[in-house]
Amino acid sequence: MEAWNLGYTGRGVVVSVIDDGLEITHEDLAGNYDPDASYDVIDNDEDPTPIDDVDHQGTRSAGVVAAIFNNSRCNVGVAYDAKIGGIRLLDDNYNDTREAIALSYKPQHIDIYLAPWGPPDDGKTLDGPGELAKEAILQGVNEGRNGKGSIYIWATGLGGKDDSCSADGYVSLIYTISISATTEDGRVPWYSESCSPTIATAFSGGSINDRMIVTTDLHNSCTLKLSGTTAAASLAGGIIALTLEANPNLGWRDIQHIIVRTAKPDSLRAVDWQKNGVGRWFSHSYGYGLLDAGAMVRVARKWKNVPKKIVQMFISRKILCPAIENGTSLNATLYTGGCSDNGQDNRVNFLEHVQAIIDVGAFTRGLIEIYLTSPKGTRSKLMSKRPKDTSSLGYINWEFMSVHFWGESSDGNWTLEINNADEENIIGLNKWQLVLHGTNDSIDEI
Repeated sequence: MEAWNLGYTGRGVVVSVIDDGLEITHEDLAGNYDPDASYDVIDNDEDPTPIDDVDHQGTRSAGVVAAIFNNSRCNVGVAYDAKIGGIRLLDDNYNDTREAIALSYKPQHIDIYLAPWGPPDDGKTLDGPGELAKEAILQGVNEGRNGKGSIYIWATGLGGKDDSCSADGYVSLIYTISISATTEDGRVPWYSESCSPTIATAFSGGSINDRMIVTTDLHNSCTLKLSGTTAAASLAGGIIALTLEANPNLGWRDIQHIIVRTAKPDSLRAVDWQKNGVGRWFSHSYGYGLLDAGAMVRVARKWKNVPKKIVQMFISRKILCPAIENGTSLNATLYTGGCSDNGQDNRVNFLEHVQAIIDVGAFTRGLIEIYLTSPKGTRSKLMSKRPKDTSSLGYINWEFMSVHFWGESSDGNWTLEINNADEENIIGLNKWQLVLHGTNDSIDEI
């Protein structure tokens, strides 16, 4: 592994897995275990040890990140000198308050929060963080790591082709790094969800015949069969730990910029690869490509922190269409001209994240598709059809997000396209707004 050959092993970086607990006595974890990065939110104590045998995901994830090197046990962690903690959160009764406690636990000590979970992957749930959890994440990116920003990594989910991770409000936050999975030979796994917030992918298992990830398991044992986006997000946690060791001054936005610049699309097989307006390849299944630890640490060593972020908001002025039916489509446009403040140019000349906050009603929510096209012509699918989603609630001010316009200019006409896939379905677009995040100044390529 190139990053190891360059001398990076995660030393000095602290990762905490927010999940169902951590077996702190496991021989492959105990040497790197950090009690200061651990907590049991459920029992309100400092021991994150799982209670039940089914609660193994946190221990498995931790082993991928930071299992000890060369001790003849299960595996070697990607960042095998990083410190690893566990925050026990998940049980039948976790709630917004508990999530907020977990996501804001010791942000001056913990560098990376790894969350390989999300709302139910049932193809019909539309859910995300509550107000307290969202505020905890916002506080983390603003104040964590002495103002550089806590790093939050999320798995994109296991709902497969009939689900969309755009229905996952954790994945859709601009502050989280959303990671999908790919098989060893670059195929999209059967369980993979595609969506516009996915920024990159990492290896995992696929079918029963594919090799999976070796890692730690409960009762001081090992498993050869970690799969899903849990494995991929955990690999990402280790890779980002290596990156932070290479440059501890990186902010949360710097990490995302480095991922966009270094992820490798070449070996990944997806049908929807396209170039955005500045020539970057992206896919709804894979984001900008496969995480490359060697490239990330090389870029990180020379990286200069990104300029101050600018946010622009544009809101539709009236009800756009009361009813769209008979399998038709609706196109709505917002023009985003330049802004000035005391003579200063406050335009987003170089985009990062784009949010579309949409209020649309539907007899059957799962039958509509939503696209957003930038002034450069980049077309991003904000939501795919979900056949199991029969809700009549529509999307009520749902915050869709896309990373596909990264590096483009924001100026010009943005087009929202809502496709009604069934002639018996009736939809109505009430309003929408566009929130553009980025910089006025360019960021030097390295």
